[in-house]
Amino acid sequence: MNSSKNIIVTGAGKGIGFELVKWFLGKNHKVWAISRNINKLNKVESDSLFTSSVDITNEYEIKNWVNGIKKFKFDILVNNAGYLINKPFEKTSIDEFKQIYDVNVFGLVSITKKIIPSMKSESHIVNISSMGGISGTLKFPGLSAYSSSKGAVSILTELLAEEYKETGPYFNSLALGSVQTEMLQKAFPGYNSNLSPKKIADYICKFALEGHNFYNGKVLPVTTSNP
Repeated sequence: MNSSKNIIVTGAGKGIGFELVKWFLGKNHKVWAISRNINKLNKVESDSLFTSSVDITNEYEIKNWVNGIKKFKFDILVNNAGYLINKPFEKTSIDEFKQIYDVNVFGLVSITKKIIPSMKSESHIVNISSMGGISGTLKFPGLSAYSSSKGAVSILTELLAEEYKETGPYFNSLALGSVQTEMLQKAFPGYNSNLSPKKIADYICKFALEGHNFYNGKVLPVTTSNP
């Protein structure tokens, strides 16, 4: 844990992703942070931070970015980027469903496929899922697109761990409960979570560094509330 790691964080422009970046930098790791909006990231002063404005739903942008970092080997990829809409199923358009799946599923798939060749056998890919994306947990109306997309992420994590179990990298998913982020506030105005982005980032970062020593192909709930 003392040696410097090369780490990629998606959705790093704000909220949990931004706190992940700061935590890793504070522990002397090198971080490649991507987000569509990197204004906040560019205000962070660190020689170990490499920021890029990348839309993970755009194959061309991902390909160009990956081509620019091929000389590096990466220890950790945290697929944190996510998109949330709170809207009744009947009022959620097909385009809105596609928009959510483009970010939460297909964007994650695209960047993971392109980064795996630049990872080591002992590297760790952490996919951020949701409690709503686990069978048997409490579900909330209005999240048919979001929670089902996170369910896809959960199952994909299990499948990839099986497919790469002989060669690496390791794959695990953290299914988060509610966290007090800008995205949550926009979807659920007035709702207050007792979990801050900074607090959950501390857990995610420690898990990204050490979790693969204990888990592979697991979808682990991270919440202080009952399912």
